[in-house]
Amino acid sequence: MRRLAIRLALGAALLGMTTSAATAHHSGAMFDAEQTVTLNGTVRQFQWANPHCFIQLLVRDAQGREQEWSLEMSAPVHLMRLGWTRSTLTPGERITVTLHPLRNGDRGGNVVTVTGPDGQLLEATR
Repeated sequence: MRRLAIRLALGAALLGMTTSAATAHHSGAMFDAEQTVTLNGTVRQFQWANPHCFIQLLVRDAQGREQEWSLEMSAPVHLMRLGWTRSTLTPGERITVTLHPLRNGDRGGNVVTVTGPDGQLLEATR
């Protein structure tokens, strides 16, 4: 009986460490959820991968220079539930993205919605 109690305690401790590490990894603290930015640009790459999908978006600044933004999304399994597939976006497409920007001011953010070239609005979070 004592061995079983020790094993259960050890298992609970290991589970607790795993859960806290996963929570820390998936923190959204780097994004400013109080701000929403809208970007119009051209898809350079759509990365359908775990643990997060990304859109590499080419956006023209006020001077007309092309700048690349790295836009983070959730995992493919979550996006599939919202209607996304690995072929939803293709390089060269013009899209509009709303996002929560990075707090540090770098060109990046967490995607909220994407409007495709056909006008279809897709949510990236729920």
